[in-house]
Amino acid sequence: MSPTPIHRKLAVIVAAGLAVVLASGTASSAAPSTAGTVGSPGGGEPYYPTDGNGGYDVIAYDIALTYQPETRFLSARTVVIALATQSLSRFNLDLDGLTVTGVTVDGATASFTREGAHELVITPARTLRRGALFLAAVRYEGVPQPIPHPMLGPIGWQYSANGGIFAAGAPHTGTTWFPANDVPTDKAAFRLTASVPEGWSVMSNGREAGTTTKDGWTTNRWVETRPMSTYASLIAINRWTIERGQLTDGTPVVSAYAPGAEGKKALQDRVPEILDFMVSRFGPYPQEAAGGVYLADDIGFSMETQTRPIYALQIDLSIVIHENSHMWFGDSVTIKQWKDVCLAECLASYAPWLWDEAKEGVNLDARYRSEIARVDAAPGFWTRQPYDPGPNFEFGGRVYVRGPLMLHALRHTVGEADFATILRQWPSVHRYGNASWLEFEAFAASVSGQDLQGFFDAWARGTVRPPDEFLWPGTLTPTG
Repeated sequence: MSPTPIHRKLAVIVAAGLAVVLASGTASSAAPSTAGTVGSPGGGEPYYPTDGNGGYDVIAYDIALTYQPETRFLSARTVVIALATQSLSRFNLDLDGLTVTGVTVDGATASFTREGAHELVITPARTLRRGALFLAAVRYEGVPQPIPHPMLGPIGWQYSANGGIFAAGAPHTGTTWFPANDVPTDKAAFRLTASVPEGWSVMSNGREAGTTTKDGWTTNRWVETRPMSTYASLIAINRWTIERGQLTDGTPVVSAYAPGAEGKKALQDRVPEILDFMVSRFGPYPQEAAGGVYLADDIGFSMETQTRPIYALQIDLSIVIHENSHMWFGDSVTIKQWKDVCLAECLASYAPWLWDEAKEGVNLDARYRSEIARVDAAPGFWTRQPYDPGPNFEFGGRVYVRGPLMLHALRHTVGEADFATILRQWPSVHRYGNASWLEFEAFAASVSGQDLQGFFDAWARGTVRPPDEFLWPGTLTPTG
């Protein structure tokens, strides 16, 4: 699926600095004052019902902020450019913590209240007509805080030991530092203008759009024109060592290393080779930039922040391969709901298998047999399925271990040629869009011409060990 015309149009505007709409302070004309309707306070996400909002589609975020590492104080203004999908008398944005000091809609002061854990409820001065493009500008400030996650630990805005910060982690990231429609399906363009004291610098998504230093402050600008989900957004502030290069096709590569993480440069140096390999398997690189952000913090995860993954201190080559494969599986083709997490994580977890086979000569059938023996000995391994694993279990080990096992069994079920076609065509069919795991199942069945219902029932939804016909399909056997 390609971006809609309105997304393509706004991508051009974002790349140009939002000059057209921001210069006037308005994007549309409001409707005559009517009762209108109220946008829903949730976006329809079954795991997290209060995430996201109804009544509009975000086209772009334009964020301008100042951050002082010494006091941890953030002062910011975010302009949300959105399309009203219904006549709106009121609508919500998601924002965790922070103090809102003012809101305007199309340049006119709007009233607002805070409700629940993260709802910013906005009432514009005039009803927004259905189909109108509007600007909601929110001013806010405070000391951002992370959000606890039962499996990953803190996510969102986090503090590094040396005084830097980074914001990463799913399912919630962006709303700890900017107001957003926080569901995977509302993908948008993104622009960040961030000022920090001289000596510090800011990394984010997309392409660099200029850096200036004046009166002791450095301002970094970043633009991401590809549609991006809020959970894939990135801000990282530190005393970075920054290196620049490019891929073979000229795509810019910008990477940053926190003090103490410079030893990871050898891993990042392999990213162009990794992406070239993935292009050969998954099709054209779908992003406009590449790189990596390397922390000196031993957090509980690395994260596929779009164009520029962010890495914990303890990583290896397989993690770099995994996170970069998300540029296709997760960032370009994004899940529709969090129950579809296998669509991103299962496919990304098979990428290191493909690399090891092609680059290291690893016998994947032997690896598969060894892994089956290992998980069979792990109590309870087969009891949680990779599709629809339940709230807060999206990033459990079943997805990362059972996922690649399932895909290797699928490879033997459909055959080499069809499996290669699935991996290459799937990212093209849904490029820059959203998809569900069930759509992937249907796509695999369509490519192969086989009835794969039993296979996926056993592997993706089953809570017991798959029957032998699905565990050992084709030429796979329990012994070599």
